[in-house]
Order: sequence, then C-alpha cells, then structure tokens
Amino acid sequence: MAEETIFSKIIRREIPADILYQDELVTAFRDIAPQAPTHILIIPNHLIATTNDVKASDEKALGRMITVAAKLADEAGIAEDGYRLIMNCNKHGGQEVYHIHMHLLGGKPLGPMLSRG
Repeated sequence: MAEETIFSKIIRREIPADILYQDELVTAFRDIAPQAPTHILIIPNHLIATTNDVKASDEKALGRMITVAAKLADEAGIAEDGYRLIMNCNKHGGQEVYHIHMHLLGGKPLGPMLSRG
C-alpha cells in the first residue's frame, strides 16, 4: 500500500481546503497555487498512487472524476469556452503528489499543451 498523502488528510477534512464537491467516491477542491483563473483538483477518495496503479475496480471513481469535472466546469462558467483536464504520472510526467488527481483548468485561453520543438 502506498503511503498516505496530504490529499488523504484533505479528504478526511483534517487539514483545511476549499472543498467544492465531495461524495463517497471523489473529492474536489481549489488548488492552492492556481495556474489559471479556475484551477480545481479532483481526486479519488481512496489512495491510488499513480495512473500505473489503476485497477479495473477503480473505474467507477475515475469515471466520477470526469463527470464531476464537467459539473464543476459548468458551475464555474467555463464549460462553453472550454477547459483542460490534466493527469500527470510519475516524475517525467510532472506528478508531485503520489495520489492520482485531475487538474481542471480554465477561465482563460490556455495555449498549447506542450511547446513545439
């Protein structure tokens, strides 16, 4: 089993976070260092360290992450103009917290995902 993360403590509300959504499968909260006007993290309530560790039994939580992202994008008023969903995996993918999470970013043009070259 992977070690507990700061996200585990947010799910249990042991440390403060601006939680926008929580149910039995997922929790969503504002990023503390936003990279866009809207920057929300959506996480499964059970610890999955990386996308490499996802099992078939995790599909319901992962699907819920996407439906919650769409709901929050609509509530934030960014659904029509568009938004980006990002999941990073391991060091080269830019993962910093080893509890999978989806970034919901929007509220301005986000530009290309990667620079060309």
